[in-house]
Amino acid sequence: MRYVRTSSLKRLFSFGRHSFDGDFPIACEENNTTSTAIVADTASPTTQPTHRPTWKCFSYQEIFRATNGFDSENMVGKGGYAEVYKGVLDDGQAIAVKMLTKATDDERKEKEFLTEIGTLGHVCHPNVTSLLGCCIENGLYLIFQFSSKGSVASILHDEISPTMDWETRNKIALGTAKGLYYLHKSCPRRIIHRDIKASNILLSEEYEPQISDFGLAKWLPSQWTHHSIVPIEGTFGHLAPEYFMHGVVDEKTDVFAFGVFCLELISGKKPVDNSHQSLHSWAKPLLSRGVIEEVVDPRLEGRFDSTQLHKLAFAASLCIRASSIWRPTMNENMLSWGPW
Repeated sequence: MRYVRTSSLKRLFSFGRHSFDGDFPIACEENNTTSTAIVADTASPTTQPTHRPTWKCFSYQEIFRATNGFDSENMVGKGGYAEVYKGVLDDGQAIAVKMLTKATDDERKEKEFLTEIGTLGHVCHPNVTSLLGCCIENGLYLIFQFSSKGSVASILHDEISPTMDWETRNKIALGTAKGLYYLHKSCPRRIIHRDIKASNILLSEEYEPQISDFGLAKWLPSQWTHHSIVPIEGTFGHLAPEYFMHGVVDEKTDVFAFGVFCLELISGKKPVDNSHQSLHSWAKPLLSRGVIEEVVDPRLEGRFDSTQLHKLAFAASLCIRASSIWRPTMNENMLSWGPW
């Protein structure tokens, strides 16, 4: 990823709303907004046809008005480098505005901004969050379609909310697998997410999962088997051993994190407990002994489909294998579920 100063960003987006006929993958055709040029990752493009991106550049006035001046009551999420606000555009469309906070140093902030917009601006899948556009006035902002149910983590681990039922959990696992398969194999360029976890899986009104937060994502050329990355970034409890120890990144990095996510759905437990024990190290011996029911969330009170549970638990046990060679691809994971 090429680093660009804020002044360069402004020049880049000041080309007017001209299209860019560079090396970009296809974007969502249904998101019929004005296209804008961006700087892409320096990895070589694939041989597939390129198309103009279809998101738009919002004005600061638009998103300020939509979020009621970034009112604190409209804040729906906050992380280490960003705050997310719910908003409503003049046409009535509900949006989520991701505002990169000023606490982040400029170089890292701009790099992750370009990473996320350069990745999400050119993917289209129902299980990947939909980017509507961006804004670079008075800061850096990404604008998404609003996911009304919030994140999987916010529901699964909320002690006040009703327990998430098994059908919803299985649906979320299957949809997330489809989204990852798309990023790894069906997207015009190989995308490794690097931060698959419950808080980064958003839910639509129908509880359809959508993979979000591509700030750590990497584009890998098709001829590369892997990529070595320093420093190591991600979330403890989700990091694959080869990435944590050696910085090696490929599709199997996401597969490991997906396995942890599946265990989280099955057990209702967080990836790391209060004693700092990881979920996968706790669950692995139980799965190896075949006592799957001991892994299941007790709040379900036995209300689950046994066949679905065994399929999901089996997939999770393969995904969290220490050696990446022995982990399945997302395509193999999907096949284990049967026709889809």
